[in-house]
This record gives sequence, structure tokens and C-alpha cells, in this order.
Amino acid sequence: MNRKQNLEVFAKTPVRKAVLLQIVPAVASQMVTLVYNLADTYFVGMLNAPHETAAVTVAYPSFLMLTAISNLFGVGGASAIARALGRQDEEGARRIAAVSLAGGLLSALLFSAVFRLLADPVLHLCGATEATYAAAYGYAKWVVILGGPFTILNTLLANLVRAEGGAGAAAFGVSFGGVLNILLDPLFVLPQFLGLGAVGAGMATALSNGAAVACFAVYLVRRRGATYLNLLPANLRYAAQYLRPILAIGFPSALQYALTVVATAAQADFVSQYPTEAVAALGIVKKLDQLPLYFSIGVSNGLLPLLAYNHAAGNHHRRAQAFRIGSLMSFGFAVLCLVCYEAFATPLVSLFIADAATVRYGAVFLRCMVTAMPMMALCYPMIIQFQAMGRARESLVCSILRKGVLDIPLLYLMDALFPLYGCMWVQPIVDAISLAAALWFYRAIQRGSAAGGTAPAGA
Repeated sequence: MNRKQNLEVFAKTPVRKAVLLQIVPAVASQMVTLVYNLADTYFVGMLNAPHETAAVTVAYPSFLMLTAISNLFGVGGASAIARALGRQDEEGARRIAAVSLAGGLLSALLFSAVFRLLADPVLHLCGATEATYAAAYGYAKWVVILGGPFTILNTLLANLVRAEGGAGAAAFGVSFGGVLNILLDPLFVLPQFLGLGAVGAGMATALSNGAAVACFAVYLVRRRGATYLNLLPANLRYAAQYLRPILAIGFPSALQYALTVVATAAQADFVSQYPTEAVAALGIVKKLDQLPLYFSIGVSNGLLPLLAYNHAAGNHHRRAQAFRIGSLMSFGFAVLCLVCYEAFATPLVSLFIADAATVRYGAVFLRCMVTAMPMMALCYPMIIQFQAMGRARESLVCSILRKGVLDIPLLYLMDALFPLYGCMWVQPIVDAISLAAALWFYRAIQRGSAAGGTAPAGA
């Protein structure tokens, strides 16, 4: 599909078909990403060693920081590129893409270097103990220090390729790395092969993300004349002019993940005062609740360029239609997951580990945390809609409400009132508040647009 045909999907294809063409590949790539994240926990859990499973849990917040950095330039760049294309500004789209790529690459290298220096205190802040530190550091060394740049570039490139209409190519690149990770995990983790445990899971993840980046590099080289994505020096002129809109929209998304790191680390630290089996159970439940989360992120990632393009082009009815369809898909899937998880909590946790105490903790944790799923499934599309419209303030407020401002105080309060299990009710409370705020903002924007007779700000 050439450049013009890609953009026609945004502008002219019937809305339901356009939504599916964007969302299905994005959701598929997220599901593959989820499976390989689950594969780490699953194969490490097969060792039936709670300290190894707990080590992956402890290192996970550091992995989330990689996603935060990739979203800073990936989500911000994708929104800015799609809006530039909606305004028919192809030169601007090329320059935004180049600045996003350069910013993501430099940030990836810097973060890996800084983490190498601060790994010890960071992992201890995330709940590492004497029993889990060695395995947690080994996992983080491969995923964050050595493989961090590949992880960041993999997600960044997927967002930027999707912004120019290459949803299928973005899905293929992410899925290629994900499938490879699933194949390498048992080879590196299990004792009948290399037997490297959690460290082996980290090695598999780093190598797979490197392969995905190589896949994207081949795509960009083969489509030199038909892509906006390149790092030609001419496209990096006036970088500061284009950096500001990228960061304005990308910052809320990055901050949400960064604050998720803080909240996840705080939750793991609270739970670390209890038996190691509880920490291992939390890690397993955090992986299970990623199914509706990743589905919603996939829906939102697919919607972003479609919404941004039509907003900038003035097709507000088409944008609103696409948003409604995507939100219903996200919400419906989350409700289905809630029903299944409530009904089958114990056997689902048992898939990951045979330890009876870990399964017992995990089943209770899962039933508490899944109540947040339907609200979360509506929060993500709402925030993405604000980002597509260039509404940085609304996106920022909803992001920090959902992660950061309320989480930590509520963790202290709920753990004091209901030791251990109270921590699991924090996310449902936070998601209810952030969804209410997002709906209030959206209605205010719609009222302002109707009263003024013009498009909302940020076009």
C-alpha cells in the first residue's frame, strides 16, 4: 500500500472499516507483546521457585520506564505526524518524524547508561530483598541496560509507522519480536536447556526486541521513497520548533507510565513486607490483568492516528464516530475479562505456578483488581482522544490522576485499614475517579465547541 492509499484509510474509508483496519493490527501486536510478557512469568514460574518469579516482579517497574520513554516520542510524535498529514503538511510530518526518531534514540541510550549506575538503589526501592536481588538484577541487566535501547525503539517505531498509515507493518514488526521471544524463553529459562531462570528470560527479551528493531530498519530502508520516517540532517533543521508539540502530547503518556513505575514499585514494596509468595502472586496477577489493559492500549494506539488526522482535517463527526466504536470494543472486552477472571481466578493463577500459598494469595488479589478493568478500558481511549485533539492539559490531568497523585496516598491508607489486601483495591478506586474526570473534560470540550461554533483547541 502506497502513501496515498494509507492516508485514504484515515480520510475516506467507511468509519467502521477504517477503525477495524487500524485497531485489529494494533491489538494483534499488543496481544503478542502480552503473550511474550506472560511467557517470561510462565516459564520462570515453571521452575516452582517463588524467589525467581518475585525477581521478575521486582524488575518490572524498570521495564515500564522504557515504555514511558518510548511513549514520550512515540505517542507525541504519532499524534503530531497524523495531525500534520490531516493539514496536508507533508514537510512538517517528515520533520516531526525525524525529531521523534532522534529524540527516542538519544533518550534510550541515556536511560540505559543512567540505570547502569543506579540499578542497585532502584531495585531495592522496587522491593528487592536478599532472596530476590541477584535474579532481579540479572533480569534487569539484560532487559534495561543492554536491551533497553531496542525495547524503546521497537515501541517508538511501531507508533510512528502506524501514524503514517502503516498499521499492518507496525503490527508485523512488534509481532516478529514477540513471537521470537516466546520461542526463546523456554530455551533460555528451563533447566533441561540452558537453565538460566529469570536471567534467561531477560536475555530472551533483549534479543527479541533487537530483532524487532532490525525488522523495522529493513522496512524503512525498503520504503525510502514512500515513508516520512528518516534521519536525514535536512529533516532535523528547526528541531526545537517541532520538539515542543511532540513533548506536549507525549509527556502525559510518558508520565502515566513513569508514575505507574512509582505506583507499581510502591505496591511491590508494601507487599514485600509479607511472605515472598505474596510478592510472587502479585507479579502473576499483574501479568494476568494485562490482557484487558493491552487490548485497550491496542485499541487506543490504533485510534490515535485516525482520530488525530480527522481532527486536524476538520472531520469531527468522523472522529467522534471512530472514537465511539473503539471505546465500545475496549469496554466490551474488559467486561468479558472481568467475568472470566472472577469465575476462574484460582485455575488461572495455577497456570503460572504450582506453589499452593502463591496460588491462594493470587486468586484473592486477582478478584480484587479485576473490578478496575471496565473503567480502565474507557480511560485509555478517552486520554488518547485528548492527545489526538492536541489537548495536552486534559490528557496530563487524566494521566496523573490515573497514576501518581492518588495511588501512593491510597496505598498507605488502604494497607493500614486492610493489611495486604487493601493494596489491591487502590486501582479500582483510582480508575473510577480518573474516568469521571475524563468524562467531565470531554463534555466541557464538546459544550465549548458547540457554543463557539468552531473546532476544539489544538487543531
